[in-house]
Amino acid sequence: MSCRTAIIENIERVAKEQKRPLAPLSDDLALQESGLDSLCWAIVVARLESSLGFDPFTAADDVYFPVTLGDFIQAYDNGAK
Repeated sequence: MSCRTAIIENIERVAKEQKRPLAPLSDDLALQESGLDSLCWAIVVARLESSLGFDPFTAADDVYFPVTLGDFIQAYDNGAK
């Protein structure tokens, strides 16, 4: 499973579980406008770490905070290399 697929599936699952309205997912969607709050994003990141085996935000020496969904996916793609 690709990082993109895992991320999208986790975002959709968390939104449903937390009963949060989810904006249409696209690479240019600002994370703060996605419909998920910080707790939801923490759940997404924790589940991705469990399923993918890494967290690109704690594994990197330079901390980078993504702004868009595309940035978020790219961080995982870069971490998988």
